[in-house]
Amino acid sequence: MPPLDRPVDGRYGPSNPHPLSQLRSELVWEGKYDEYGNRRMVDLAGSVMPLQKIETIDEPRARAEAQGELFDEEAAHPDSFRNMLIWGDNRLVSAGLLTAFKGKIDLIYIDPPFDVGADFTVAVSLGEHGEDANKEQSALEAVAYRDMWGRGTDSYLHMMYERLTLMRELLSERGSLYVHCDWRVNSLLRGVLDEVFSPRSFQAEIIWQKLRSVKSQSAHFASMHDTIFAYSRADEPSFTPQFVEKDAKLLDTHYRYTEEETGRRYNLADFTQSGSGPSRTFGELVLPPPAGKHWIWSQERIDQAMASGRIVFSSGGRPYVKRYFDEGEGTRVGDIWTDINPVNQVADERVDYATQKPEALLERIISASSREDDLVGDFFCGSGTTGAVAERLGRRWIMADLGRFAIHTTRKRMLEMQRARHARSQAYRPFDVFNLGRYERQWWQHERLKGADSEHRRVVLEFFRAQTLESPPSPLLHGRKGAAYCHVDNIDSLFTRSEVRAVGAAAAHVGIRELFCLAWEFEMDLRIECDRLEQELGLSIRLVTIPREIMEKNRADPPPFFEVATLTAEPIFSHEGTSLATDIKLTSFIPSLAEVPSKELASLKERAAVNGFDFIDFWAVDFDHRAGEPFHHDWQDYRLRKDRSLKLQSEQRHAYGAPGRYTACVKVVDLFGNDTSITVPVDYA
Repeated sequence: MPPLDRPVDGRYGPSNPHPLSQLRSELVWEGKYDEYGNRRMVDLAGSVMPLQKIETIDEPRARAEAQGELFDEEAAHPDSFRNMLIWGDNRLVSAGLLTAFKGKIDLIYIDPPFDVGADFTVAVSLGEHGEDANKEQSALEAVAYRDMWGRGTDSYLHMMYERLTLMRELLSERGSLYVHCDWRVNSLLRGVLDEVFSPRSFQAEIIWQKLRSVKSQSAHFASMHDTIFAYSRADEPSFTPQFVEKDAKLLDTHYRYTEEETGRRYNLADFTQSGSGPSRTFGELVLPPPAGKHWIWSQERIDQAMASGRIVFSSGGRPYVKRYFDEGEGTRVGDIWTDINPVNQVADERVDYATQKPEALLERIISASSREDDLVGDFFCGSGTTGAVAERLGRRWIMADLGRFAIHTTRKRMLEMQRARHARSQAYRPFDVFNLGRYERQWWQHERLKGADSEHRRVVLEFFRAQTLESPPSPLLHGRKGAAYCHVDNIDSLFTRSEVRAVGAAAAHVGIRELFCLAWEFEMDLRIECDRLEQELGLSIRLVTIPREIMEKNRADPPPFFEVATLTAEPIFSHEGTSLATDIKLTSFIPSLAEVPSKELASLKERAAVNGFDFIDFWAVDFDHRAGEPFHHDWQDYRLRKDRSLKLQSEQRHAYGAPGRYTACVKVVDLFGNDTSITVPVDYA
């Protein structure tokens, strides 16, 4: 903004306008402009990161092939497209998708977090009887949310502006974006959306009445609705009007006439519009339209309606058309939706995810703004409702979320849908799970540790009761705990396969036999690589999660450090006719309990020691795993809300093509969404 110094003569006017008079109306937040007043643009190319495929899932096909059945791929799969479920920061996910999907997504629905004080503790069910336990945010989610609201509204608006800009680039020319929010941020998001898409692209402000009754403790008028903004990429988005069944109450208020011959109820509707047009013939009468109006029907259509008795005349001689209550598509849906209830406690679709939205809500949006085989996206996918409805309606989908628990919930939900659709001989699409890089945790480092990596490592090692190495034998070895050495990963990193290979090689080079790798987050399926390295290098690698409690201000006592969960399994052989069948049996599981609230930790540790299997929510087997390839789901079992049982031995009866040594991979996901994978050697004779 220009300086507000007064002019030399002390007067402002047409020849010397006041600086404020030249400002335009806009929404401004910290970070929107740089130090020189230039608009900060979203770096599209610089954010592109490759997606890493870590799982392939086509459960019905895997089951059919294992049992020697023919699999009709053309009948089961409508096309070759594989849906995508992506774990990672949606800014990086959206940028990474630009290479292959720029201008190709036909509909995006997002339900971003909009409660600055939200409690992300999630209730989960434990064991076969479904006892309640609580799951806290992962360190990754906690940091992401603090970054989102770190500077209050400024952080949130900047976060949403970047993501909405990327999503606009992904939309096709006939594509639409729906943004779900509530009273906390709806006015702010409307301003950001107008800037990203332009006010001309605004399509609707939908009011969804999510609550049916007012809470008695409400101090003022109770908040009972959410807001959904709809914007389009171009002037003519894909849109199909939606209809609901006519309310029987309309019979008395709108359909007051009864046809004597048939008993059908009807009303009398005008069929004129503003404008001008010619006179029309009604039987023997030639009638001009009312002043300032024109007949919207052609002469041919009027003749047909006259012949069928659909046109009647008022006492004043004006023609009207009969509209019967029992015909037509129903009542057209407007922008106030009061007919869709939230997900209740006993609903079949309920997956016990805190922010789950009803399928009926997404069905209306997807039906209205996409066509069959269109591509639908959701980058805050939560429990996966968007994908579930898109699959049922014959759309393709891409979903992403930052939370492991969200990815796990969605994976299980889409697997169940695959099974159900295949059982009903309905087409479905397989899907792949992808992983994506890292999320910066720099807020703590900058705020408390003055930005130094060495200070971060010192604090972690101090809480871990390990000694910091002043002259380490390798830059990758930072501390010592007894005879073991410690590596502390960077604060802004996800500990990956390449990193564990480098650290393992450094440890082996100096003759170490035990190595602790401490990190905030570990790459999915990292344990597989550790198993291989342990055999190759002759050392024990222990993966330890850095607990979030060390970031607490003035923390003095060390919080508990947990290793990544421990899993063991073995092959089981049986005879299937003349061939040998192979299955996998789980023999032990010790969960990490890294995301358990402190007050529940003692009791859950005791429960885990008695039966760690109670903490397994999902497990799967890839019977012929190849190093460097994604995990292929050949068989899996998982707990459901209404069926808490879990098999501890697979029922695939897998037959290998020839005798030899094979490698099976077993993936277990605990009830908190954390996954653990191991390899199991199979000597097939």
